[in-house]
Amino acid sequence: MDLFIVDAFTDHIFGGNQAGVVLLDKDQSFPEPSVMQKIAAELKHSETAFVKISDGKSIELRYFTPECEVDLCGHATISSFTVLRNEKMLGLGNYAACTKAGDLNISVGRDVIWMEMAPGRIVKRLSPEESSELYRAFGLKFCDKPENFYPCVADTGLSDIMLPVKSKENLYSASQNRAEVVELSKKHGALSVHMFFCPPAPNVTAECRNFSPLCGIDEEAATGTSNGALTYLLFSMGLIRENEENVFVQGSSMGKPSVILSRIGSDKKVYIGGSAVISIKGCIKL
Repeated sequence: MDLFIVDAFTDHIFGGNQAGVVLLDKDQSFPEPSVMQKIAAELKHSETAFVKISDGKSIELRYFTPECEVDLCGHATISSFTVLRNEKMLGLGNYAACTKAGDLNISVGRDVIWMEMAPGRIVKRLSPEESSELYRAFGLKFCDKPENFYPCVADTGLSDIMLPVKSKENLYSASQNRAEVVELSKKHGALSVHMFFCPPAPNVTAECRNFSPLCGIDEEAATGTSNGALTYLLFSMGLIRENEENVFVQGSSMGKPSVILSRIGSDKKVYIGGSAVISIKGCIKL
């Protein structure tokens, strides 16, 4: 099986968020989950995608973190379709990504891959007491919450806790208590905590950090699904409009600045977009 390491949500190697991409032959079945899990653990990237072209327009994907399988992963999807395009296995155009989160539309462009997210929803709004627990888990206080925002669990394929902070200083000084974040993620049925700050500058919609220790990822440099959920939250609050391109910056705290694009279509669906570059190509001999 061919193996690629891809830097997603960036236009240069050593930036963005790294994903493993394993390409299967058309007549090859997915390996046993235990084998895919071992490969993901060996690569140690936040996610590794296993990719199989079912026919000319449908691509099956499965995603593994170093510790578990997940239903969907934004940066690994962007990485997978970048590989398929660059390896001349797909041309420019529209395709279906068949995932455990459902079949999603993918638009492959020359520079940017756009992926449709699952329908957005606010799973639940957190109480002041629940919110205070979360802020304390990051060394912050409830008063660090912006006045017009509220912590909640949002979902566009995967459930994430949206944790707003009112300053850039709050965002970058936050330090997670790993054990507490794991327990709070379990408590609220979420895979990660997505902390964000909306700056007044019009060229950046939000600066973000993402913490997913429940999945073995202490912090992630770019998270497509979480920024999809954040896009839906901001849209539901009337802070972004249909068909406008939004820009999320993530990974700065890790020295891997990433740029994640999003938009809400006229159909009210969330789309996540970004560029990616292949840094390593090899093969796995099982």
